[in-house]
Formats: sequence, C-alpha cells, structure tokens
Amino acid sequence: MIEAMVELTGITWNHTRGYLPMVATAQRFSEIHSDVSIIWQKRSLQQFADAPLVDLASRFDLLVIDHPSIGEAVHENLLLPLDEHLTADYLADQAANSVGQSHASYAYGGHQYALSIDAATPVSGYRPDLLKRAGFGPPTTWIELLALARRGLVTIPAIPIDSLMNVFMLANALGAEPFNQPGQVIPQVEGAQALSLLRELVLLSAPGCLDRNPIRTWQLLADSDTVAYCPFAYGYSNYSRAGYAANIIRAGGLVTFNGKFLRSTLGGAGLAISRFCKCPEQALAYAEFTASPLIQKTLYAQSGGQPGHRSAWLDPAVNAANANFFANTLSTLDSAWVRPKFPGFIAFQETASNLVHNYLVRGGSESEVIGKMNDAFAKVRKNIL
Repeated sequence: MIEAMVELTGITWNHTRGYLPMVATAQRFSEIHSDVSIIWQKRSLQQFADAPLVDLASRFDLLVIDHPSIGEAVHENLLLPLDEHLTADYLADQAANSVGQSHASYAYGGHQYALSIDAATPVSGYRPDLLKRAGFGPPTTWIELLALARRGLVTIPAIPIDSLMNVFMLANALGAEPFNQPGQVIPQVEGAQALSLLRELVLLSAPGCLDRNPIRTWQLLADSDTVAYCPFAYGYSNYSRAGYAANIIRAGGLVTFNGKFLRSTLGGAGLAISRFCKCPEQALAYAEFTASPLIQKTLYAQSGGQPGHRSAWLDPAVNAANANFFANTLSTLDSAWVRPKFPGFIAFQETASNLVHNYLVRGGSESEVIGKMNDAFAKVRKNIL
C-alpha cells in the first residue's frame, strides 16, 4: 500500500540567508520522512518586514515571520501556539539557548508562536583592506564614525524601515527608550535629537544610502573600492563567507555614544505554523527539526542560514566558515532592544518609517516629525482598543 503524500507549503524571504536553508532543511526532512513534501516560496525583504499575515496564513502552512507581527497574528487567530504541541523540554532548550531575546520575541499572551530559526540585529561591517589603505581602523565612538564618514568611507542602509529602526536605536542611546512613556513613541526632546543625529550621518554617507536596504548595503561594501565601513545594518553572515561576494566583510559590534555602546533594534526571523495548516503534525515535526541545535549549527548554517540557536553562534566550525561573524557580533545581539508586538504595530511602523524617511530626504522640523509619529501611535492604539 502506497502512503499518501503530505504536501506542505512555506513562505520565506528572498535572500540566500532566508531561502536556501529552508529549501535544504525541507529536502533533508523529506528524505527522512518520505511521505512529506515541503515546497518553499519567497517574498521580498520589504514584504517580510511589513506585509500583513492574514493572506499568507490562509495560503501557506509554514511562515517565516518578523516578530512584531505576532500580536496582530494572534489577534486574528492566525498561528498555532507551539507550546501546546511541542514538549516543554524542547522549548526550554530553545529559551536557554536564545540569541539575545530572539526566542522571547515570538511569545505573546503566554504562548510561543514561532521558533527563532534566525537571529539578527544591526551590526557593523568593514573592509579591512580599504580601511588600511585609507589609514584608518574601525571607529569605536560616534565622533570617530562621523570623522570617517566625512572622508567618504561610510555607508548605511536608510530606506524607511531601517531609518526608523535607527531612530529607535539613537533614542535608546539618549536615554529615552521608545514606547516607555504612556501615549508616546519617543519624548519630543530626545526624539528630535535622534532624528538630527541620524540625518547628519545620512548626509555624510555614500550617495544612494536612502534607497538601499541592508542586503544592497552589504553588497555595495563587498563590491566597493572606496566605501569601507557600515556602522549598523542588519547583519548578513553570508557576506563574511569566502566566495559569496567579491570581498569578505568583517563584522563587529557598534560604536559608543556618550560612553555607552549603541543598542540596535532586534530583527531575525521565526518559523511559525498557520492555524489553517491541514497537516499540523508534520509541520510541527519539520519546525522542531529545523530549529534543533544539531541542524542549526550544521545543515542550516552550511546552507547559508544565520541560525537562531546559540550553540551555532558559539560553534568554532560555524565561525571559521564565516570570518568569526557570530563570535564577533554575539554581544551586540544579546544587548539588542525589542520592538513592541501589539496589534496594529505593523501599520504604525509603516507610517512612522515614511515620516522618518521623508525627514531624512527633505529636512524640516524634527519636533513635527515626532509629533506626527506620536499621533500615528495614538491612532493605531485607539483603533485596536
């Protein structure tokens, strides 16, 4: 008797880091479980960051998602609570071996809705050859960063979403943690200062940064013969691997601001299962397989993935294959700040991102931008509550 084939579909994002490890793990899982077929599709990085999950959850069984979408997904009852299906011991290992707050970022309302298969936050990256040729080393302070930028050696990703993440980072550096005060995103004084600091750096950075996301930024740095340093962009370990791009990028931590290291805004990706999945048993088994420590530090990492399990970040072989990317950036991941997950956050994030980007392009009143951002926050919360 021939076993009926179980077919699962998944959606991830369009980059080696996002797509190839899912294909590789799906292939290996299907070799072990011959009755299961898993087909992965991909969407753009921008869609990964801000597209609603309502449509995707109805079309795909497996979802690679960004953690700020969790609240809305739970509000719409889109995802399977993994803690009701996976063992307590398995989830305890995931929590104990989280990279920073990656695992906890997929928890909401007392349930775990995704496994942290991928960990990321903005980190620095540089070309040692170009810095040496220019007579510089990697900057260690904000003042040194601006000095390097004035020499035309710096680039940052400054599309809307990344610009907002950097405003959050600078607000934290100024002692004003975002969303820490009732009814506002960032206080007026610190918010205005954060915007001003970011615009100064953007104007000093290599032309085109306002149109580049992290992927294009790392590609530029790898290909460039002039731009030598990026102070903060969501890390992609692929560019630290020999043979991936024209030149290897060395990754590191962030500069200090007023004597303290910057805290970037946590990203990464989680593997979730749609509530509408018709074969949840097989989907759960695949998710457990993919997030397991052995697969994370072998097949997943070897296939271009950026693992979410801490054992992979500490593994000598994984680091050797990626110019010590993981060891050199782990402390930055551990200190990263986590965005809220309330329902409606994605809509707020899109509005706020465009406000910040418009300011970076055109200038204007920083206080007005912060005021509009706080108004957008109040409107979203009112609509949800």
